[in-house]
Amino acid sequence: MNVRGLRKTREGVVIADKMDKSVIVEVSRTVLHPLYQKYVRKRTRFMAHDETNECKVGDKVRIVESRPLSRRKRWRVQEKLA
Repeated sequence: MNVRGLRKTREGVVIADKMDKSVIVEVSRTVLHPLYQKYVRKRTRFMAHDETNECKVGDKVRIVESRPLSRRKRWRVQEKLA
């Protein structure tokens, strides 16, 4: 059994696709504010590798952690979700 280790996965929405074989994916999460005890929506943007250039703006995708592909790219698009 060949195990490559556990890799982090995230689900988000493609917000930019103007680069060649790269997309920017925005991942949203809700966290509880420590003082006001209200849920706040936080977002993080990841640059991900899209080998086939099939992802367009607005697509929901799953990204997976990978080796460094460039200065800012450390994620790959695993699959396009419905």
